[in-house]
Amino acid sequence: MAGINRAHSLNESKARINLSLGKECVFISHHKSDLDDCIKIADYLMRANIDVYLDEYDYDLKEQVQRQNPKGVVKCIRKGINNSTHMLCVLSSQTIYSKWVPWEIGYGYDKTDLGAITLKGIADSSLPDYLKTVKLIRGTKSLNKYISDIVGYSEGYLKMYNRIDEHTRQIHYLDSVLDWEL
Repeated sequence: MAGINRAHSLNESKARINLSLGKECVFISHHKSDLDDCIKIADYLMRANIDVYLDEYDYDLKEQVQRQNPKGVVKCIRKGINNSTHMLCVLSSQTIYSKWVPWEIGYGYDKTDLGAITLKGIADSSLPDYLKTVKLIRGTKSLNKYISDIVGYSEGYLKMYNRIDEHTRQIHYLDSVLDWEL
């Protein structure tokens, strides 16, 4: 069993069921230029049977952006955050230029279990001060721990059932996106 992207209209009924059952969902806050990396992170989380909200498939949001309707955009983002238990802010060199990431973090700060994940090569010195107060994921190894904490199963159990990958001499699925360990 895998998690779903609750933003996708095809998952709407399953998303309502999962929400009513209290299933964990991670809202992925990101700069649009990091979308490809965020898709990989979202896929990894879904493989661990965690739902995500990644706006790539939120067609209502895309319509509001195209219409240049800030109120509509805010309504869509609020819906995604309100239907999530966790928020993961993806930090890259582009995140500081985002118009929406700081707003999403401010809105979700008290509504979700907030964390931040740094993409490959991001130094501690480049982190915004307001994110130095949240759970910081600095690579694949700490992402595996984060996943274990969310689902309530040990990393060993998750590895045994192929929900997460151990880093070996072979290439890890997220090596192009995240550092292994910092």
